[in-house]
Amino acid sequence: MEIKSFSMNWHYPTAVRVGPGRIAELPKVCSQLGMRAPLLVTDPGLAALPMVEAALQSCRDAGLQAGLFSAVKGNPTSGNVHDGVAALKAGGHDGVIAFGGGSAIDAAKAIALIANQSISLWEAMKPSNVDVSKMLPVVAVPTTAGTGSEVGQAAVISDDETHTKRIIFHTRMVPQMVILDPELTVGLPAKLTAATGMDALAHNLEAYCVPLFHPMAEGIALEGMRLVKEFLPRATKNGGDIEARTQMLVASTMGCVAFQRGLGAIHALSHSLGALYDSHHGLLNAIVMPYVLQLNRPAIEQEIARAARYLDLPKQNFDGMLDWVLELRSELEIPHTLAAIGIDDSQAETIGGMSIKDPSASTNPIRLEAAQYQQLFLNALNGVL
Repeated sequence: MEIKSFSMNWHYPTAVRVGPGRIAELPKVCSQLGMRAPLLVTDPGLAALPMVEAALQSCRDAGLQAGLFSAVKGNPTSGNVHDGVAALKAGGHDGVIAFGGGSAIDAAKAIALIANQSISLWEAMKPSNVDVSKMLPVVAVPTTAGTGSEVGQAAVISDDETHTKRIIFHTRMVPQMVILDPELTVGLPAKLTAATGMDALAHNLEAYCVPLFHPMAEGIALEGMRLVKEFLPRATKNGGDIEARTQMLVASTMGCVAFQRGLGAIHALSHSLGALYDSHHGLLNAIVMPYVLQLNRPAIEQEIARAARYLDLPKQNFDGMLDWVLELRSELEIPHTLAAIGIDDSQAETIGGMSIKDPSASTNPIRLEAAQYQQLFLNALNGVL
């Protein structure tokens, strides 16, 4: 894999508090960031759980006028963001608590970005349009270990009109404080633990393969993959394993830090599928992963062999890495094909066209055409590896 240039801009993340019980520090953190009336943004499922009410009550007990907005879909939409802005303004809120998985955190970051701007959500896709002084502070509290959105400089939002996923990027979108409390992830069901954990693997693995000069991201990606290898099976089998839950939260955060280097065809394809079928992002990444590895093999074989050695796999070459990915998916009961989760071939051509336009496509180790993405999709649909 040839490095194209030694000229890169590097941005690394924010303050992170890690450990069991650290959610108790939420009111103090909000106050330190100048919040007097934070809006907690989450999804409907989490909103019904005691952990959200406990977080709100702790803030209120500390004198904060905390409110709740939970109308966020699994793939957050522009409508969700606009509704969140309306809730924020109606409640007079001055900051945001991003609480939940990647979807809730992405929506929360977009709400905080756009709430006080005089531009539209999509106009904010051009960073120079954003008035940084009007951005609201964000505290991120992930309850899944997958996206790493808590340290991300972007939010992935589905356009309600075009039904495509769009990426809003700004270096100041990174939350000012992150709380990684493994106790908040203990109740995550095994299937979601597996799917979100495979999302973390996808971020680390794909960032590792990007042909751009970023040795720090490359090193973080390697260690992130090792943490997934060691701790994702444990976290899936025993949800109460606090060490495994902690390490998976860290692996997730590391994946997002690493993919400042870029992503690739795994995400280009899964973003398209998620927009069209509203399927779980991590599950899509997990299913298409080996097919993309195989397609990219000519460009990444040496790097993948190095990763296989670092992970101490039985076969320390490309085949060893591919075997491990397949074995891990099988152990976690991840389907081998897209057909197994109800996707058909009716939109194959559309998916090819959407994928090539996705920003992640630009840093795939091999530049693919729309027809190749279409074939990649069909391979993953039918299990042709």
